[in-house]
Amino acid sequence: MSEPRDTRQINFTIMPAEAPEVSRVYANFCAVANTPFDFTLTFCEVQPLSEQDVRAAERDHVVVAPVKARIVVPVAFIPTLVAALQEHLRAFGESQKTGAPGWSGDPVH
Repeated sequence: MSEPRDTRQINFTIMPAEAPEVSRVYANFCAVANTPFDFTLTFCEVQPLSEQDVRAAERDHVVVAPVKARIVVPVAFIPTLVAALQEHLRAFGESQKTGAPGWSGDPVH
């Protein structure tokens, strides 16, 4: 006979603990890919293009941007992430009475 399962519910808050080896990274582009099990978010930093970069992009239709971070999250995490981003974006929009530079409130793509 098996032991009865402990069915207590415990509410808790997860607090990120800063580690010395974790640094803040800037990215202004995110590519998204997925499998049936997870989503991969690849964050890149796209620098202003030189004339040579523009010519190469016109020819090849590609702009190379260095990967700054690649984060893999389970599919079940995505709805919570989207909801958190939407809430923060809503609050940000409300806090910007005149709007931040370049901020229109519309999606980038």
